[in-house]
Amino acid sequence: MQTFIPHALQARFTMSKQIIGNDKYPLKPHNSPAVKVPGLVFASGQVGTGDIATATTQSITALKEVLELAGSSLDKVVKFNIFLKDMDDMLPMNDTFVSLLPGGPKPARTCVQAARLPGGPDARIEIEAIATA
Repeated sequence: MQTFIPHALQARFTMSKQIIGNDKYPLKPHNSPAVKVPGLVFASGQVGTGDIATATTQSITALKEVLELAGSSLDKVVKFNIFLKDMDDMLPMNDTFVSLLPGGPKPARTCVQAARLPGGPDARIEIEAIATA
């Protein structure tokens, strides 16, 4: 059974999608740095290497740049998903993570250990975000 939507209402039910990328954060065959739909930005995971403080800083800095490219920002993030190479890094990661975010209540968050992260054997963390546009 097909649902009929009058022409005058179709625009309300049609969601446009904008692919976000630039020279620093190029589109890849398997994903985009971010996708923007009305009201939301979905930022792909950004990988960090080195010690966990440095890796977390790299990931958050890259996410900040991608979100700004999409017209959003870290203070508009509603959810972070964090993937750690080693869950023992969670507490020191938290210290750096919190220091890099704007003040006030923090967004919702998930943090899990991943068996292997993209970016090779030196990758310590990957962070992705959902933000308001």
